[in-house]
Amino acid sequence: MKIIITGASGFVGSNLRKYLKSSKEIEKLSFRYNENQELKIHTDAIIHLAGKAHDIKKISDPKEYYESNFELTKKIFDAFLDSDAKIFIFMSSVKAVADKVDGILTEDVIAEPITHYGISKRQAEEYILSKKLSQGKRIYILRPCMIHGPGNKGNLNLLYQIVSKGIPWPLGAFKNQRSFLSIENLCFIIKELLDNDKIPSGVYQASDDKPLSTNELIKILGTSLGKKSLILNVNFYLIKLIARAGDCFRLPLNSERLQKLTENFVVSNKKIISAMGKSLPVSSNQGLITTFESFLKTK
Repeated sequence: MKIIITGASGFVGSNLRKYLKSSKEIEKLSFRYNENQELKIHTDAIIHLAGKAHDIKKISDPKEYYESNFELTKKIFDAFLDSDAKIFIFMSSVKAVADKVDGILTEDVIAEPITHYGISKRQAEEYILSKKLSQGKRIYILRPCMIHGPGNKGNLNLLYQIVSKGIPWPLGAFKNQRSFLSIENLCFIIKELLDNDKIPSGVYQASDDKPLSTNELIKILGTSLGKKSLILNVNFYLIKLIARAGDCFRLPLNSERLQKLTENFVVSNKKIISAMGKSLPVSSNQGLITTFESFLKTK
């Protein structure tokens, strides 16, 4: 099978190429959105990973999100529709649906994205779903939660820095549950979508099986580093007061960071597991241990 991967040099793309290299012929496709560019595709499948990632510093021009995540996706998907390719996989995000989750996020929740990143991904989803497919073509929209793995510290880097330096974790009083996704499980899902023509076209969320609390992450990190985790149950209201002070004085802890570290964001993967008829190869704990151990190697 010949496959084109856009964004093949990124974290997901580079890991996916390694994962598929023994069984697929892979071609990298790299280009930026150009309104007048004509795109012709000759392949069996397209995995569209390219796009603008969420900017946590909030300094990006909103226009960049819509050009990279929506307009570029339209152009590539239109080329897919006009080609002989049979499979189109679009890497969307749970942020195309919600930035906050009450309970468990499923595919049938009404989408209410609030960031330019989430809105641009949702617009791309709607465009793909609005088009009629020729017989034999399949499309998959994947909505991963926070992806982690060797080579990508991402949002887990702050926790790593705290535990590796022996700093006590002061937010033990906050009880939360959050879903994560190991890069190996994501690559496994994508390979199944390529190989199993019995999986229906549609939208699928991707996450590890078990959500974890931030306190559990701290303990797993300590285990991977061979250090004892120090978790303090500092008064809930005192922490919130410090965070509000951080909003004014640029302290390491502010209200937004506190929310990210302690919020609930549980994502269901039941639909994709049922469609594949297979379990994920890596457990939530083992995937995170592998990621954390890689931090130590690249220190």
